[in-house]
Amino acid sequence: MWLAPPLFFAFPAQAAAQSIDETINNAVATVTTPFVQFIFSPLPGTSFPWIVLWLIVAATIFTLYFGFVQVRAFSHAISLVKGDYAHPEDAGEVSHFQALATALSGTVGLGNIAGVAVAVSIGGPGATFWMILAGLTGMASKFTECTLGVKYRNEYPDGSVSGGPMYYLSKGLAERGYAIPGRVLAICFAVFCVLGAFGGGNMFQANQVHSQLVNISGGSASWLSGKGWVTGLVLAVLVFLVIVGGIRSIARFTEKFVPFMAVLYVGAALVILVMYADKIPWAFGQIFAGAFTGLGIAGGFVGGLIQGFRRAAFSNEAGVGSASIAHSAVRTKEPITEGFVSLLEPFIDTVVICTMTALVIVITGVLKTDPQTGLYIWDSAAGRVATEGNLEGIDLTSAAFGKAISWFPYVLTVAAICFAFSTMISWSYYGMKAWTYLFGETNRSAKTFNVIFCVFVVIGAAMNLGAVIDFADAAIFAMALINIAGLYVLMPVVKAEMTHYLRRLRSGEIRKTTTA
Repeated sequence: MWLAPPLFFAFPAQAAAQSIDETINNAVATVTTPFVQFIFSPLPGTSFPWIVLWLIVAATIFTLYFGFVQVRAFSHAISLVKGDYAHPEDAGEVSHFQALATALSGTVGLGNIAGVAVAVSIGGPGATFWMILAGLTGMASKFTECTLGVKYRNEYPDGSVSGGPMYYLSKGLAERGYAIPGRVLAICFAVFCVLGAFGGGNMFQANQVHSQLVNISGGSASWLSGKGWVTGLVLAVLVFLVIVGGIRSIARFTEKFVPFMAVLYVGAALVILVMYADKIPWAFGQIFAGAFTGLGIAGGFVGGLIQGFRRAAFSNEAGVGSASIAHSAVRTKEPITEGFVSLLEPFIDTVVICTMTALVIVITGVLKTDPQTGLYIWDSAAGRVATEGNLEGIDLTSAAFGKAISWFPYVLTVAAICFAFSTMISWSYYGMKAWTYLFGETNRSAKTFNVIFCVFVVIGAAMNLGAVIDFADAAIFAMALINIAGLYVLMPVVKAEMTHYLRRLRSGEIRKTTTA
């Protein structure tokens, strides 16, 4: 979704607000730095964050426990998204497709463009292989948490629903005799979710939208330079217009916007791959060889493994629990069906979109190689592969797009802005549901959060609150620590749901419907 600390985007300079920014940053950093360092600290003797290992191990366990459900249920998941088994009279607020689109809008973000470039430039092409593997195993984590999200959601007389980790941690663990720990974990998760929504899901995205608009309109000479509040106000109005109607309004927006931005970005990447079609076999050779040999990259294949797993974990958020909040709103009486649908999310986000980015970077030759050995040239000073123009992050991806067609970087900029905006929309819903869990599920509580969220849009675009956003990002991965602990306890519930549903599906008791 976005880049976890350290941030790889440079915030635009805004001298007028700098002293205020520094004051807030210093005050926040004093209190939050130990927490941030703990969440993103590496395992002893490595550069591998322990929180990423926590996510990857969980994904592997769920994959094995559910018998590779991501493979067995893939085709059925597509049928569900198409509406082949839809029952409009079921409780819920959105269709399977709308729930998937809403969740995807939260995970498909700037990290798919810039984060992949960082992973490939540090870990080499081999990082792509491990990124794909992590994405495939992460599908099982999504399946687990989103099934539980629907299973333990609250359904109200007016047709609205509320679900997500807050509810399955409190209600599900209570069923198993852990009522007090479940309630404590649910509250902690909700607090971290609200913080993450304000920071990484809002302020960081708004700041990067402003940065991209400044870059594309003249850089420091742009009229927008130093006027982040203008971008923030426009964004705040647009965000408010979408989120004011709740999940149904958000779903109507995302079901149209997510396919558009995916086609825009993937379409541009496909054009480039067609233009470099003769190099595709070579590129895949580099990816597989780099996965196990390193191709001269510092750290060898271990470096590629670390970067690939890290990028996938930060991108698709499998195990974080956030997406289950959106998936919980689906119209269904079978919780397991949304679990099946949700496993498509890491596949689209990581296996398709992130891989497209990596292929474009490898195939266009923006990573420098030694003409004699064919190995990548390591820039020890920068701690990564040498690149054309010494570029990194989104600038490296932009250069790769530009090598194919000169104006493609503008397409990339539009895609980046779309990705950031869609992330803000989804995280407004996640944050709102966590907020109302803490302060009461009333319209007044929801509207209060929406107004605060929009205020933070302006603040995020206008100010450079790096320490605040770092803390918010750490809060998001703290959600994973809490969520996965609960998933381990509740995964037998998911298995029982799956076994019961698949038995009825095979017997013909569950059949396709004629209505979509």
